[in-house]
Amino acid sequence: MKNKNYYAILMAGGVGSRFWPVSTQNFPKQFHDMLGTGDTLIQKTFNRLAKLIPEENIFILTNERYNDLVFEQLPSVTKRQVVLEPAMRNTAPCILYASLKIKKENENAVMIVAPSDHWIEDEDAFSNNVQTAFDYCESNDALMTLGIAPTFPNTGYGYIEYNKSSEDDIKPVNQFREKPDYETAKSFLAQGNFLWNAGIFMWSAKSVVAAFQRNQPELYQLFESGYNTYNTASEDDFIRDNYPKAENISVDYALMEKSDNVYVIPATFDWNDLGTWGSLYDKLDKDSNDNAVVNARVLADDASGNMIRSKKDKIVVVDGLKDYIIVDKDEVLLIFPKAKEQDIKKVLQNVKANFGEEYG
Repeated sequence: MKNKNYYAILMAGGVGSRFWPVSTQNFPKQFHDMLGTGDTLIQKTFNRLAKLIPEENIFILTNERYNDLVFEQLPSVTKRQVVLEPAMRNTAPCILYASLKIKKENENAVMIVAPSDHWIEDEDAFSNNVQTAFDYCESNDALMTLGIAPTFPNTGYGYIEYNKSSEDDIKPVNQFREKPDYETAKSFLAQGNFLWNAGIFMWSAKSVVAAFQRNQPELYQLFESGYNTYNTASEDDFIRDNYPKAENISVDYALMEKSDNVYVIPATFDWNDLGTWGSLYDKLDKDSNDNAVVNARVLADDASGNMIRSKKDKIVVVDGLKDYIIVDKDEVLLIFPKAKEQDIKKVLQNVKANFGEEYG
């Protein structure tokens, strides 16, 4: 029997533009089967959370335009569980809004906030780490996060510096550090008490609401003023009128960096944020030439290290290409060096400017 005080907020509002042309504004990556497993990323994440959390207590936070996609891909969820943002305002406003809804429904709620598009290998280890956090958050006023042991000096992630002297599984956080340059990232790894910030948070409803009240009084006031409408028929009207007034601010900046009751658990599972085609390539099985293939039937000659994706069973012939991203999607074909994958965002802007918004 799952604990009825356990809740989840599943963050599913992002666009994932570095996965263009598969991920678009109308159909972003969390709703695609990026790994070729038969499940979309949001379905995988929902099922992973449902091992520990009652399905009816998993709330999906997304943009209004993805409402239909959510119900299509997660047919068991009800309207109560889908929290729609009428405007893009980063992570703090939507987390505060959902936390107030949950607190009003259940004063004793503890929750996890998790992205919908990450890859996690050992799901039992994940559940164990979350259970440890929930046990702690039920009896302590704590804001907790799961940190990932870094495997190389990545400059694309924020880092969490924890107290070196702590022997416990749960470690006090000294500070959050912004995305570093390469030399700084190398020094973080050498020091040994730095973890990647995966954007996975755990806390009680009471603790997170109190932290917003303390650190973001204006934002708190805005959403608290509609408290009596939450979980009622007049909630939609209140949110439509007031949500766009919220400051555009991340939960890391709004809460985590400003609070002194922050703790981290070094994760015991293998993790990948699936942020780029290259990170997806790293996670997929490779053929004998180190090509990672999703959906396609490939004939490769003198071609290695490529990320190849097409429609189901399309035949793709590649000769003489090394370390390229080759993605065939309806009216768009992308052939792009893996080393330049961070530039795909810029390419997307150029495509939209030259050929029209409908291609993004």
